[in-house]
Amino acid sequence: MLRIAIQSKGRLYEDTMNLLAEAGIRIPSSKRTLLVQSTNFPIEVLFLRDDDIPQSVATGVADLGIVGKNEFEERMEDADVIRPLGFSKCRLSLAIPKSVKYTGLKWFEGKKIATSYPGILRRFMQQNHITSDIHVITGSVEISPGIGLSDAIFDIVSSGGTLVSNNLAEVETVMESEALLIGNKGMDEEKRAVLEELLFRIEAVKNAEDKKYVLMNVPTDKVGDVVSVLPGAKSPTVMPLATEGWSSIHTVIDEKRFWQIIRQLKELGAQGILVVPIEKMIL
Repeated sequence: MLRIAIQSKGRLYEDTMNLLAEAGIRIPSSKRTLLVQSTNFPIEVLFLRDDDIPQSVATGVADLGIVGKNEFEERMEDADVIRPLGFSKCRLSLAIPKSVKYTGLKWFEGKKIATSYPGILRRFMQQNHITSDIHVITGSVEISPGIGLSDAIFDIVSSGGTLVSNNLAEVETVMESEALLIGNKGMDEEKRAVLEELLFRIEAVKNAEDKKYVLMNVPTDKVGDVVSVLPGAKSPTVMPLATEGWSSIHTVIDEKRFWQIIRQLKELGAQGILVVPIEKMIL
């Protein structure tokens, strides 16, 4: 049985639980329990603080972990990155008061910077040959300049709303982050076999993201023209309809690409266009 460590609360917890549910893995809901076993898959979930997950995986307390790249890079633990997961995206950025004129990275020379990610920030500053006073804060980093604790901050940014509400301006993006699936390097063959099945399910879910199954009725003499404008359609299904001279085309495309070509499809005579969501896609 595999043990996977995930964040005990917050957006990453919600996104992870949604992924497991979409992969057909049922986890009993119990926020008071540290360790919960799936009812239909050989996996148990260990709920931890996000900053404890890298170490728990590296030391073998857990076989797998789902953690933000920001936390993984900060902790620098010896674990494998199995795959990025594409959710819980954010960035680590430097921000300064809006009232201050920013002149480039050299502005940070000698400045006090408040952050919960001193490791990443220190490495970034060393790479850019800048010496700053890094002040470690756990909690509401964004209030530090306003109360005189620092000249700038280095913190997670998602929408940027928190920076705006604290009169701060984002001036440098140091790292893009998203959820990662990480693994212990010493997993045995039995656990790796379970991991392969888990990855198979995750891939099926991720392949279906932003994909739509599209069906349309098209005049038979226009089938070639319609197929030529379908983005990424290697071999769409074409079937004759009961009405002579008409065919049905079925294909899978990215939803955002569909809106780019919908007018072309209509002009080529496509009718009765249906767009259906896809839950899983096995390639």
